[in-house]
Amino acid sequence: MARYVDNKCKLCRREGMKLFLKGQRCFTDKCALSRRDYPPGVHAQKRSKVTDYGLHLREKQKLKRIYGLLERQFRLYFKEAERLRGNTGENLLSLLERRLDNVVLASGFALSRNHARQMINHGHFRVNDRLVDIASYRVRPGDKLSVREGEKTKKMILEAVEVNKAQVVPDWLSVTGEGFLSEVVALPRREHVPHPIQEQLIIELCSK
Repeated sequence: MARYVDNKCKLCRREGMKLFLKGQRCFTDKCALSRRDYPPGVHAQKRSKVTDYGLHLREKQKLKRIYGLLERQFRLYFKEAERLRGNTGENLLSLLERRLDNVVLASGFALSRNHARQMINHGHFRVNDRLVDIASYRVRPGDKLSVREGEKTKKMILEAVEVNKAQVVPDWLSVTGEGFLSEVVALPRREHVPHPIQEQLIIELCSK
């Protein structure tokens, strides 16, 4: 499976905003963006004019990096969003929010999206009592996410829940902390997306 393995802090610096790719570390003074708030590279601090195309492209790259998508994966999501009824931009965001790795992260069971993917790939989660080890698995209303039995698994989840105890769980999920259960009670809507994404710019770019 292809994935990004380079320095993740460079992605935040390139987009000029925190993408929260390292979980709670992004809230501390160790965050690279708080120390070097300019893009990476030798000529990064030189002023350059941003074109209209550049604005559209940066918005798409921002979305891909937040959800950890490669270009081919993003194109598949976009084509599906176009086929669905309603606003294409909102459909796209809803599809991405319904990824299993995002549900694990939003439920507070992981420290970061990469951490959520790793635990899913290692078989620590079940959906409707069935083992699912695919991070891109799409949940539906009524699906129930549970944690695999085992001391090692429970220890990891407990640590994540403790770190994320101040995190607000979106109301399209219902989380039971004691039993490590998360249920999808509704489809995520645009207001549930916590990231400052201008999806209209993305639609304009990809529709050309």
